[in-house]
Amino acid sequence: MTVRIAVSLLLAVCVAHVHAQEPDSPPPASASVSANEYAADLMQLYRESRLEDPRVLAAYARAQAGVDRQREAFGGLLPQVTASGSFNRTNRDVESYSESFNNERYALSLSQHIYNKAAWENYQKFKQLARQGEFESVDAQAEATVDLAQRYFVALASDDELELILAERRATQKNLDRVNALYDRKMAMVTDVLDLQARVDALAAQEVEARNQVRLSREELSEIVGRPVEEKLSRIREDVELQVPGEAIDQWIERALAANPGLKAQEEALGAADAAVRESRGAHYPSLSLNLSAQRSDVGYDNTLAPRSDSYVASFGVQIPLYSGGSASARVRSLHSERLATEQQVEAIRRQVVKETTSAYLTAQSSIERIRASRNALESAEKSSVAAERGFQYGVVNAVDVLTSVQNEYAARRDLLKAQYDFITNLLVLNRWAGRLSEQSIENVNVWLARSEEARALERKATSEQD
Repeated sequence: MTVRIAVSLLLAVCVAHVHAQEPDSPPPASASVSANEYAADLMQLYRESRLEDPRVLAAYARAQAGVDRQREAFGGLLPQVTASGSFNRTNRDVESYSESFNNERYALSLSQHIYNKAAWENYQKFKQLARQGEFESVDAQAEATVDLAQRYFVALASDDELELILAERRATQKNLDRVNALYDRKMAMVTDVLDLQARVDALAAQEVEARNQVRLSREELSEIVGRPVEEKLSRIREDVELQVPGEAIDQWIERALAANPGLKAQEEALGAADAAVRESRGAHYPSLSLNLSAQRSDVGYDNTLAPRSDSYVASFGVQIPLYSGGSASARVRSLHSERLATEQQVEAIRRQVVKETTSAYLTAQSSIERIRASRNALESAEKSSVAAERGFQYGVVNAVDVLTSVQNEYAARRDLLKAQYDFITNLLVLNRWAGRLSEQSIENVNVWLARSEEARALERKATSEQD
């Protein structure tokens, strides 16, 4: 019976971390509201992190810079128009006379590439780099999302550890009090008292470490969202069936190779490297340009005053590179080597995508089996704990056996919670490598977290069982 009460206390403590909404009857008015009265779920923290995570903001800024550099390179292909003007005041002293006069000159010119391979390939290079920046931004956001989820469930696990330690300590303390009472009546051995006291003291030490871990895990969340996270965190609901998507692993790998943003970013980098090689080879090609200019001037030779004249010039310019000291060929060779290095980076990322996708898929599959096994183990541990309690009442087992059964029960609870957190985290990792991690993915996971009204129902149920 004592163990049953301890189990009820554990349930009441665990559900205290679930959402808290308004109760059925309005609460009494208060002058202040504590942050602990609110609850935060994964979706809320995700939306905050999109606006506060420096990694996400930096990735977006780099992507925008790539778009602007592409526009800059495109501007080199458009007509280049310049206007100039000058005004001169001249004083001339000659032996027979002196004079002063003003000169003016105005000019307008336009230059347009008709054929310039280097300029065109330069634009293609920055076009590829801009797309690379966009994919890198998506990949950085996906990585930050997985990191947020991992920290979220680490924080939940830290809360679980603390609450389980507290519950186990209370249950062990009750057993110790009962054994002490029996020992006073010469009905228990001193070794039972010492074993239980040692376990209570060990749990007290573990409680200190668990409280410290709770604070550290909350600080890790605060680092991402940019504010102290003091709210209760929503927990996994008991009425959901966690399942891995039905696609085979080959389909996930195929999807990952086609859609992984990190791999696509490296493929765009390879395209940019190809364009850079073509740009460097453009230094060996002739270029053709059109130039148009108009000028109005009354400036003569040596700044003398001349009749105003208007001139209009249209010209085609051809430039044929002959020899540049070998620098153009050397640049081609160096960029070709860089292109080969980028190609190897693409292959390395491709292999990493296959490995990580396979690992996440298999780990998620095994996590489902671990969840089932952990639930069965918990049920067996609960029955064993009840049986040990009854056996102790009838003198069949000693207090150490009861202590061992309680420890096994709480260990099974830890294993079950950890298996659930590992499954959800690996499912997000799988979608991240497959290029499918989005806000909708977080929303789908958030559905598995307990709503506040469900938490309150569980609290009322636990309280009634405790009474």
